[in-house]
Amino acid sequence: MNSNQTPIISVQHLITAFGNTVILDNISFDVHPGEVFLIIGPSGCGKSTLIKHMIGLFKPVSGKIFIDGDDIVEAEEDTLQWILRKIGVMYQRGALFGSMSLMENVKLPLEEFTDLPHEAMDLIAMMKLKMVGLKEFRHLMPSELSGGMQKRAAIARAMALDPQILFLDELSAGLDPITSAGLDELVLELTESLGITFVIVTHELPSIYRIADRVIMLDKSVKGIIAMGHPHELREKSDNPYVRRFFNREAG
Repeated sequence: MNSNQTPIISVQHLITAFGNTVILDNISFDVHPGEVFLIIGPSGCGKSTLIKHMIGLFKPVSGKIFIDGDDIVEAEEDTLQWILRKIGVMYQRGALFGSMSLMENVKLPLEEFTDLPHEAMDLIAMMKLKMVGLKEFRHLMPSELSGGMQKRAAIARAMALDPQILFLDELSAGLDPITSAGLDELVLELTESLGITFVIVTHELPSIYRIADRVIMLDKSVKGIIAMGHPHELREKSDNPYVRRFFNREAG
């Protein structure tokens, strides 16, 4: 990760709202290529809302969101779909299709967005499943998998079109510490071997310390960012008592 490079994601003066209720008020930050960038904060602070705006699901009240230099807020629908080919998304609960095998789930983006021969799709899907350690389980249905394996399968599907950026919403939610640690190592392996940029929502302190190049912490009371930086630096040096308590896991 080189912070001197042009940002691969740039969020500028973003304001989001549901009805008349402002959720995020005038936030700005950049994500650098190859960075593992985490969005953290207490429940209800706008983490998932922010992610949904960054992947083009919602339009903001105002502000800009650039993906690899292209503004997804102002883009027309056809252009937006082309821009969004640069990203992959793993939703909080995996969102695998229960009636499809792992192989069929991973092939789905290829079938929808490419004209590749079926043999090539099979090969690509196998490669993605191998990357996440699930090649031998390709014929299983999602219901036959553990929670951690479902998350790995969802990551494989998110990588099907070789995106530059992966968004992972609540990577470790509901998983035991050993499974969570395995997913952390997978993230580090993928960014090291493929140069993928990760934007991850998580609550898990061990994961935050293990994988984050930088974090932003959102806070509901200010409707925005109250801390930005490396978690170890924020734990020791933040001038915000709440931020220090969070990173030191101290009661308020």
